[in-house]
Amino acid sequence: MRNTTPYLIAEIGVNYYDTAKVMEITPLEAAKIYIDKVAEAEIDCAKFQTYKAGAIVSKNSPAYWDTTKEATKTQYELFRKYDHFGEKEYQELADYAHSKGIDFTSTPFDYASADYLVNMVDFYKISSSDLSNLPFIRHIGEKGKPVVLSVGAAYLSEVDEAIRALEDSGCKDITILHCVLSYPTEPQNANLKIIETMKRTFPNVKVGFSDHVAPDETMMTLAVAYILGAEVIEKHFTLDKTLPGNDHYHAGEPEDFKKAIANFRWIDRVLGNGEKTVLECEKVPRREARRSLVLTRDMKAGDVIRQEDIMPKRPGTGISPNYTDIVVGRKVLRDLKEDTILTWDMV
Repeated sequence: MRNTTPYLIAEIGVNYYDTAKVMEITPLEAAKIYIDKVAEAEIDCAKFQTYKAGAIVSKNSPAYWDTTKEATKTQYELFRKYDHFGEKEYQELADYAHSKGIDFTSTPFDYASADYLVNMVDFYKISSSDLSNLPFIRHIGEKGKPVVLSVGAAYLSEVDEAIRALEDSGCKDITILHCVLSYPTEPQNANLKIIETMKRTFPNVKVGFSDHVAPDETMMTLAVAYILGAEVIEKHFTLDKTLPGNDHYHAGEPEDFKKAIANFRWIDRVLGNGEKTVLECEKVPRREARRSLVLTRDMKAGDVIRQEDIMPKRPGTGISPNYTDIVVGRKVLRDLKEDTILTWDMV
């Protein structure tokens, strides 16, 4: 995996099928165009989904998405529309992504897919839907790859069980992603503070965010997630949010991702390094805006300085007001005019 903070995943999923129809090209050609756009946007990873409908869902499983956006009434019917790729196609996409200098992964939804993806993916991504599928989680954990695990629609106890399953299987590199399993997620349900909760509760793993909130003009949801400590951020990726289909209407387009990356870089700039010191840009203002002890009247050499003879004024080029008690009672060494900034060679 690239060493980027935050590490950004474009969840292409199966959106390229719908784009292929509109562009009148093959799904494989469309998938490569998606990879091109991911690379152009400087996103770290292009992510797909690997499944066969018959291995993921029973034929009568009802829809749980917004059917005004995606009219398909059963999960089986939906998955059947998008399950045509196999090992050959994913190998070609993995090679293509790597040739573009970006990472590649695909979420497996069955054992066969998990097995043939092992030499293609830079890390495994496990869906929230498999959080309680501990045998499957262990199977993936045994493969020696980093694992990124979404934890939507779960209790902390279930997250703990999944992490333990990965650890017990020998997985050394684990990331959990806060996720709300609702498409789209309304902003008031995003509950991004869970990122902080999970960082406290599971200090030995990385924590990130898988976003299903529809993009706003500023991509603020992802910016807030990063500020709260998300190390890995995943969001659905499309070339056209207006396309019909399950994962277009809440996805981000390339320009949305570019805005998010610009936000991350801005956040890094303004957050700094946390060290409290005097910055180079503060040195002149520090000198000119701080105060020195200044005479309130003319004084002759040998006069004793009284409290009322001095006042703290800008600039801070003379004796600091911190030393008032030391200065009071001393004699001036030469004639000095009112409003003179006292220095140590004068008293």
